[in-house]
Amino acid sequence: MEHRNLIAVLCLISAFILPINAELKYVDASRLTLIGKVMPTPENVYHRVDTVKYNDMPFQVKRLFTHSAGLVVSFKTNSPTVAARWTTKGKGVMGNVTPICDRGLDLYMNDGGKWIPVGAGTPSAGKAEQERVITKNLKPGVHRFLLYLPLFEEVCSLEIGVDEGSFIEAEPSPFRHTVLMYGSSILHGACASRSGLAYPARMSRNTGINFVNYGLSGNGKMEAAVADMLKDIDADAFILDCMPNPSPEEITERTQYLVNTIRKYHQGTPIIMIETYMRENGYSDQAVHDRCTRQGEAFVKQYELLKKQGIKDLYLIRDNHAIGTDHEGSVDGTHPNDLGFDRMVEQSDYEDIKEIRNQMIKEKGSNFSSLFLFMEIVWRWRPMGGIMLV
Repeated sequence: MEHRNLIAVLCLISAFILPINAELKYVDASRLTLIGKVMPTPENVYHRVDTVKYNDMPFQVKRLFTHSAGLVVSFKTNSPTVAARWTTKGKGVMGNVTPICDRGLDLYMNDGGKWIPVGAGTPSAGKAEQERVITKNLKPGVHRFLLYLPLFEEVCSLEIGVDEGSFIEAEPSPFRHTVLMYGSSILHGACASRSGLAYPARMSRNTGINFVNYGLSGNGKMEAAVADMLKDIDADAFILDCMPNPSPEEITERTQYLVNTIRKYHQGTPIIMIETYMRENGYSDQAVHDRCTRQGEAFVKQYELLKKQGIKDLYLIRDNHAIGTDHEGSVDGTHPNDLGFDRMVEQSDYEDIKEIRNQMIKEKGSNFSSLFLFMEIVWRWRPMGGIMLV
């Protein structure tokens, strides 16, 4: 009897410690479609930039470009369960973001043509290796998914798990064109609660246009080495959301080289400069207010000088209280919360839309490419500035 009881206890224990993948098979995510990359990165497929090739960039810039912000795995499966195993380089979490945003995963499923969130891969504290069932008990059939990678960590490995007997295949990107967005921490994703809620990700789902996230927390400073890297990217448009990080003096010194370098190698490609909004703590901290004001003045002045020099296809989006006027749209007085991001994405200013459209028609004639028509849709969900991560 005692022997039988011991066996029963051992069986019960084994049921609780049974590994999550007992009835799952895993596929290396690099074999599926990876969205958000515009260059090969031989050192690590989940890096955004080849930091070996562009070794002249500042150390912090290279480090941040190893983060997987904006990268998305597109796949389809008939499995009722979707799981993931992944490893990140770091184990910690920044103080002003959620663990899911920092080094977790965010899964969206296409439901009747609309992308809806169906689960998150929540990382365990103090661990680099993670394994989670993200969603389960899905209705029968083949479903399309987008799996958003961590915003503020380097991913070392990623596998996607499905039920044994099910298939999983690469699915083409649902997004067309390539709009390269270069900027600061808000573009990077601070402080969305999940990676799929970063504003470039939301804009891609809203418009069907591929917005590539080149956000660099606290380091979107328009260095010459970064400009020399950006010129090598084949993009349909460039958005410069980098005003918040450089000092007013750096804005004056660096903006023209950045814009002129992109223009030299991309004749006729739209370059859109975004004036940032006043950060929330700037309403109380006068030193912050003065710095933001001087940054904005310097940025707009450089735009005006570039236009006077005859730089074509250059546009400026002015600030219009992007995260609202009730002062509830920020996590820490600097970065938007989900409410702030929602306001950024949903905000529409048709005067800006019409002004940019009319400027495009004037410079290019009425027979401009379909991208410009799409840009009119894009600016209905008008993104506004990023703020330095402090």
